[in-house]
Amino acid sequence: MTAHDTAPGLDFTPAPGAAPFWRMVAAQAAAELRAMLRNGEQLLLTLIIPVLLLTGFSLAPLIDVGGGRRVDFLVPGVLALAVMSTAFTGQAIATGFERRYGVLKRLGATPLSRSGLMLAKTSAVVGVEIIQAAVIVAVGLALGWRPHGSFLGAALLILLGTAAFSGLGLLMAGTLRAEATLAGANLVYLVLLGAGGVLFPLTKFPDGLRSALELLPISALTGGLRAVLTQGAALPLVPLSVLAAWAVLSLALVSRTFRWE
Repeated sequence: MTAHDTAPGLDFTPAPGAAPFWRMVAAQAAAELRAMLRNGEQLLLTLIIPVLLLTGFSLAPLIDVGGGRRVDFLVPGVLALAVMSTAFTGQAIATGFERRYGVLKRLGATPLSRSGLMLAKTSAVVGVEIIQAAVIVAVGLALGWRPHGSFLGAALLILLGTAAFSGLGLLMAGTLRAEATLAGANLVYLVLLGAGGVLFPLTKFPDGLRSALELLPISALTGGLRAVLTQGAALPLVPLSVLAAWAVLSLALVSRTFRWE
């Protein structure tokens, strides 16, 4: 006797097939987000360090920002640092070790396509960045920061910065060994922390070097956020163009060179 005989009008015939693409991406993004939030070292890098830097450098007269209040200078830079720490450093290290241990190879064999996996990883990064931005903005407001520009312009800069840093992080994770990715990502983080306009104005550097530093994605994101949130500018075209160029270039290289094994 079949299911149709015992329950007229109901069809219990199995209907095998993959879930909709968006549902698979959402499920994988949720798993990626939980893994990132449970990782103590990554949480230290992406949230605690930026908050400590913002608080410490705002309250202590450790730097000369060239006029104006330190907190107004620091909040946009720390927001940019948080984006870099999550989208580049944290993602590069995590993806590098996933590749080493064969996790990416196994995920690549699931119904979720490789492009879907990359989209899920980027979605998880954006989720962490929303938490970071909320915490940093709250701390900044408590320290006396008062933004003067549009948060929509800042959001556009952050989205482009996320794309650029995600591409660079995946490029490093997909071409280098996990140990080299770990060392390289942390080294880049430290170098750009000091030379990307996050804590120190780029005007402190010689003119020739400053022109080169302004083309870095961290400098473009920091400068753009500072122009929007501190100076009340509209959409800063030069930082947006620099970030868009880095995003297109890095993601194009990832699609060509990323090794899943």
